[in-house]
Amino acid sequence: MKLMKKFLKKFWHQTLAPKNWLAQLNTRLGFFTWLVVLFTLKTILAYGADFDWLHVSDPLQVILMLLNPIGFTMILFSLVLFIKPKQIYYGALLLIDTAMTTLLYLNVIYFREFSDFMSINTMLGYNTVNQGSKAAGAISFGVHDFLFWIDLVILIGLMIIRKIKFDQRPLKRWQPFKLFTIGVFVLVANMFFADVDRPQLLTRQFDREYMVKYLGIGPFTIYDAINTYQTSQVRKSATPSELTAVQKYIKKNYAAINPEFYGKAKGKNVIVIHLESFQQMSLDLKINGQEVTPFLNSLYHSKSSVSFDNFFNQVGQGKTSDAENMLETSTFGLPQGSLFSKLGDDQTFQAMPAILNQRAGYSSAVFHGNIGSFWNRSTVYKHMGYQNWISGDYFDLTGKKATSWGLKDKLLFQNSIPYLERLQQPFYAKYLTVTNHTPYTLDAQDQDPNFQTSNTGSTLVDNYFITNHYLDQSVKEFFNYLKKSGLYDNTAVVLYGDHYGISNTDAPYLASVLGKSESNWNDLDNANLQRVPLIVHIPGMTNGYIDHTYGGEIDVAPTLEHLLGISTKRYIQFGQDLLSKQHVQIVAFRNKDWITPEYASLSGRIWNTKTNQLIEYPDKKLQAKVNKIQSYVNKKLDMSDNLNQKNLLRFYTPKGFKAVDPSKYDYSKDSTVKRLKKINQELGTKSTSLLSKNGNQSMLSDYITDAPESRDKATDTTRLLPRNADDWSGN
Repeated sequence: MKLMKKFLKKFWHQTLAPKNWLAQLNTRLGFFTWLVVLFTLKTILAYGADFDWLHVSDPLQVILMLLNPIGFTMILFSLVLFIKPKQIYYGALLLIDTAMTTLLYLNVIYFREFSDFMSINTMLGYNTVNQGSKAAGAISFGVHDFLFWIDLVILIGLMIIRKIKFDQRPLKRWQPFKLFTIGVFVLVANMFFADVDRPQLLTRQFDREYMVKYLGIGPFTIYDAINTYQTSQVRKSATPSELTAVQKYIKKNYAAINPEFYGKAKGKNVIVIHLESFQQMSLDLKINGQEVTPFLNSLYHSKSSVSFDNFFNQVGQGKTSDAENMLETSTFGLPQGSLFSKLGDDQTFQAMPAILNQRAGYSSAVFHGNIGSFWNRSTVYKHMGYQNWISGDYFDLTGKKATSWGLKDKLLFQNSIPYLERLQQPFYAKYLTVTNHTPYTLDAQDQDPNFQTSNTGSTLVDNYFITNHYLDQSVKEFFNYLKKSGLYDNTAVVLYGDHYGISNTDAPYLASVLGKSESNWNDLDNANLQRVPLIVHIPGMTNGYIDHTYGGEIDVAPTLEHLLGISTKRYIQFGQDLLSKQHVQIVAFRNKDWITPEYASLSGRIWNTKTNQLIEYPDKKLQAKVNKIQSYVNKKLDMSDNLNQKNLLRFYTPKGFKAVDPSKYDYSKDSTVKRLKKINQELGTKSTSLLSKNGNQSMLSDYITDAPESRDKATDTTRLLPRNADDWSGN
């Protein structure tokens, strides 16, 4: 202990004491060290004062956040150490420091306004930064902003008055290399432990806050620049003739409308309810004699519903964002990473909100209880033509109102009403639920005391059915409101599951619940669990039924458009109407596996889907059939990838379609509220919103929920963690 005290005392007096600072700044190494330290402190200041400490949630994340500025800063600044001329040496260090400070400060300003970090495309495109209406001069400044620049002002001032003099002595021969190596070591260690805490960070590309939290502003910007460059190079090589090949493929594989259902929902509002992590197996499932989802079961079997029991999720690494992309555009996600994150900044979409608006005058909105920047939604939705994006930024997420994934579902539906009732009818509205999300924990006060879950030996699986049940209750409350408000009769509701909830690792625990043997659980059982619900509920329809057609998320858009009486022939969509007699029952998974009513190909092995048996030695006839199906799947995915990666839709404008201008949309809360009010006021008696139809009286009081948190007052704390809704690190 005495030796430690002696060492610390000596270290203070010889190194850290203010009396030594000027002497240190008068050496090349000292000047370099001070710039590294000061820039690191500025970065940490931004993390805490402006980025809300990047919402770190455990000790490792804290360490990584504090560590990530050091390695990259040392690497960048140490490149100057190899320079011998003194004027160039000091000038280069100050220039790099100024550039890095500018990058940091631009991100601070941007984050204050948009709760996101600047991508390369954002920097290059003023309209994106401007968000369509926000003037640059209106950006707010913080009282601590001078701290980002004061060090440079002081250092340059000290150099001008010659308190800091240029050190003519170059560093020792190996010293620059040693410092550069230390920087590389720190950066590599940072990336290694980041991958430990968040696997697939670089490949899956979660929201930008994730990248900054684990890697830092500099590495994130470089990584984004590389991705942007690679994307631009791929897109530069694209030619209109490549689009022609895609068009021919789409035309050849078009499935004609089914006259029995074409236009069944014409003119109706459309509400899409995204059932987070909800699998088909939960429908009609009873545990301890109780239905897990009694209300969803009633919709599933209703004569006013067309339901599909062989409907599969087809997502890749983009998980929920892939499901959304397929739902909106009928194109697949990417083979690696999220299309929203990798390409969404400047992608050309011909998506449902724009199509419905331009063909049938629909207004549009998305409701979600998590942060707006996740999966790059705040940018992607603008390119898709969504007029309103009502994210967690609009709601009270304090206290127990939110889980770590966002506002609880019962509260999301209830709190959305002030915005929903102002939408002009017909409207296209999407709800992204989050409570049924791994690890499926739910406060005791939200659990139904009359529902007893399974006892599988897996807490995760048992909790899954508890949150399933809660989700079911949430949807029921929302439907009750739709009926009470009068919206129900004129609204088609589409309910779908985005992807699996129980992974292959935990799936065998389901065996006892599903009446199967855990010891005989196989790959085909896992593939069958990729089924998710698709229920299209159309009030007034009387010929509804459960359809056994094999299909997937890629097929939703053309199916819905035909139900709305909108022909899809003019659009480039890789899905087919599930109700068409020409629908091809081959479901392509993102990894190029596939499943049909007869066979499945999983990791190169063939299964009989009727007998649940592996076919180890297929005969020539079967092998030829399998090869033909595989060729069909490969071409379908490759065509979609070529279209998206090269942004070929920029070369094509369908008849009657006007390209979406993302700069028209402003998703800030104040602007959205003002815009919705203004539209209702300007239209006057012609306004078709629910609010206007009810004499400008809100019907929020008609919404009945048993959510105990609905009566809670706002607090200073929240459990929300700004991580992606498909982050499985909670397992």
